[in-house]
Amino acid sequence: MSRLKLSDRIVIECGIYEKLKLSEIAKKIGKTPETVSREIRMNSTRVKGEHPYGKDCHFAGECKRNGLCGKGVCSRRCVSCREYDCTEICSRYNNSPCNELSKPPYVCNVCGRKRKCKADRAYYIAHQADAMAKRRNSVSRSKIHVRGDELERLDELVTPLILKGQPITHIWSEHGDEIGISQRTLYRYVDQGALSISNIDLRRKVAYKPRRKKKESSEGFLNQEFRKNRGYDDYVKYMEKHPDTPLIQMDTVKGCREQGKRLLTIHFCGTNMMLMLLMRDGKADTVVEQFDMLTGLLGLETFRRIFPVILTDNGSEFKHTRELETTEDGRRRTKVFYCDPQASWQKPQIEKNHEYIRYVLPKGKSLSPYTQEDITLLANNINSIRRESLGNRSPYEATTDKSILRLMELMGLHIVPADEVNLTPALLKR
Repeated sequence: MSRLKLSDRIVIECGIYEKLKLSEIAKKIGKTPETVSREIRMNSTRVKGEHPYGKDCHFAGECKRNGLCGKGVCSRRCVSCREYDCTEICSRYNNSPCNELSKPPYVCNVCGRKRKCKADRAYYIAHQADAMAKRRNSVSRSKIHVRGDELERLDELVTPLILKGQPITHIWSEHGDEIGISQRTLYRYVDQGALSISNIDLRRKVAYKPRRKKKESSEGFLNQEFRKNRGYDDYVKYMEKHPDTPLIQMDTVKGCREQGKRLLTIHFCGTNMMLMLLMRDGKADTVVEQFDMLTGLLGLETFRRIFPVILTDNGSEFKHTRELETTEDGRRRTKVFYCDPQASWQKPQIEKNHEYIRYVLPKGKSLSPYTQEDITLLANNINSIRRESLGNRSPYEATTDKSILRLMELMGLHIVPADEVNLTPALLKR
């Protein structure tokens, strides 16, 4: 049953003043009488009655008893004594709540005796009741409900996996039944320090450093020959005409500023599966070589079906458009489009997936010591991370196209068991 809203509570308050039965109020807001009864008792505002001399006894105002302490004749009334508390020794002490609060409507809003009544009171005020309920719900969510051995077991399960670089979404997808709490609650436990790890171990909770925008004009890029009729607007128009075309994005990843090896990444947006090819350098001819290699591996027809359209950026390594789009004998194999300058957000899926590469190969680290076998190992770990967007499946598990599965087999790509996934520099320690 959904929680009561402020509008429901206003109806309840009005119903009390109209002296309606709880069943009549419940019918107006579409709830049960038990819900209304519980709401009034839990979220009513308590007001202290008259407590003469700070004593909550109903007889304190007119009580004239003395000598209750047994010290002989004492002219002072016991109710005003500072040495003894009369409420602890008086047989007439009575602080029982008003009988009217034990029956509907459980509050004093419409009680005719409240001017004369000296007992503690209760009032139902819709806005205060709503604030009280929200505060109670907030406090209940902020508490750590897993304790003792159960919390220790949770820590032993989750902490080693996070220290391997695994995202919480991946861990929860594999061990959700064992964890026993939601992803959001698990994030909160980390934030509150209930586990051995802290927020610094969750990479995506660390703020990104703002990127500086380049001041150079983009006109030079837009006028380049290889971009003509292949800009982002052209890409959008093409996809509108061919809506069933799979989305493929391409980019390169540098290790450091020195000349040397580069990664060519090709991202299948439908499944988040990413191919990673290690190149000897970042030249345009080398990118064409990778296309020729894939064409030879798959055959032209299969290549054309798997990579019908590719969206990439304006890097000089992609400027040999004709060679990328056609084979040496002039047969078409794909169609290439380019994002606008300084607009990486136009291919967000591959940019986001590059985060996983940086977990293992931080910026500034040279790629020269690594081989394609190393990069394949990294690709297997990245593509085995379970994604919430894929229904808690990994990109490999979401891939069903037989041609792509054949390509994975030819390139040595395979799924890594969930608990063995490692996205830390230790994976490719050199």
